[in-house]
Amino acid sequence: MIETPYLLFLGDAADPLAAKVAQGIKDWRPDASIGQFRMAGCNADMKLPDLTIAEAAAKGCKTLVVGVANRGGMISPAWISVLKEALAAGMDIASGLHNLLRDEPELVAAAEAAGRTLHDVRIPSVKYPIANGKKRTGKRLLAVGTDCSVGKMYTALAMEKEMSARGMKATFRATGQTGILITGGGVPLDAVIADFMAGSVEYLTPDNDPDHWDLIEGQGSLFHASYSGVTMALVHGGQPDALILCHEPTRAHMRGLPDYQLPSLEELRSVAETLARVVNPAVTTIGVSVNTAGFDEAKALDYLAETEKRLGLPAVDPFRQGAGRLVDALA
Repeated sequence: MIETPYLLFLGDAADPLAAKVAQGIKDWRPDASIGQFRMAGCNADMKLPDLTIAEAAAKGCKTLVVGVANRGGMISPAWISVLKEALAAGMDIASGLHNLLRDEPELVAAAEAAGRTLHDVRIPSVKYPIANGKKRTGKRLLAVGTDCSVGKMYTALAMEKEMSARGMKATFRATGQTGILITGGGVPLDAVIADFMAGSVEYLTPDNDPDHWDLIEGQGSLFHASYSGVTMALVHGGQPDALILCHEPTRAHMRGLPDYQLPSLEELRSVAETLARVVNPAVTTIGVSVNTAGFDEAKALDYLAETEKRLGLPAVDPFRQGAGRLVDALA
């Protein structure tokens, strides 16, 4: 188990999206987020107290969480001295980067010397099966996006919160490092060998009660040249009964791909439904989740109203407005 409370390490994050792991933990586990550590040049801010390692240790911090998700998922050499200081101060370290903590000799030696633990949460802990495509009992919803980092995890978490408040049977199923750090379990899907990715999603969402909903955390985008493969595994392994379209309307291009434009929501709906019908002919798109953080209130409401009218689906920002109308659409 990864011990709380956390010190969220933002490192030298180039922009707020680069610290999306920290942002997700801060928003959904505020009780576990004791403060943040930022290095020179950091352009992200969780609006938490800026603490030194010594100050965090004095406040009882148990784990420094690497809250940065940079392109390629690499541990920067510039971070090593801070991480070693945290270990010496009595903290464990948790990271979901592809570049594993356990592969850094200096960190391994420092952890052994201090008697602390290095948690690499992006390592599959199960021998997953190859997907078989068989129909499972229970119901499943998948959030699909026009791009990466548009609010797919937030949508599923917000819906789980609303459904739990209503007494409905619902479980958020984490498929990435942030979701795993928030909930304590899940599948690190982009670290699973390709042939077993869809099978790992079947494993994550097994047979359940007829009225139980698995709310599957989306990853990547079917339209993203770098990460479409992981999305495809979620579509076929998840065998969703319902889809939510997720969008962030201020993007000038696909994240990390300046030569690629975002698809329209209509294009996303068409492609996602076509691919999902391979494993579930009855799948339907029930709503649109829009990340309106870049808009003021009036502009956000106008954009949501126009989107709703155009697509004929409820369009909301579930983090800003709540997920009630999306949950209503499941009926």
